[in-house]
Amino acid sequence: MPHLTWQKSSYSTGGEGECIELAAAPPSGHIHLRESDHPTTIATTTPHALAALIGVIKSGKSGLPARR
Repeated sequence: MPHLTWQKSSYSTGGEGECIELAAAPPSGHIHLRESDHPTTIATTTPHALAALIGVIKSGKSGLPARR
């Protein structure tokens, strides 16, 4: 995998652990996600699929509590 620049959410507390990190992978357009506690486990998706997932989570229709 090429060198990726990982970014944490602005909502992250800045400490280590419990953070989802994202990295864009041009030119493919894929988005890579990882848990900061397990940086060698990487999931790959498309921007469209990630946006759909975030939308479902925010709506509360996922069965998970919506973040306020």
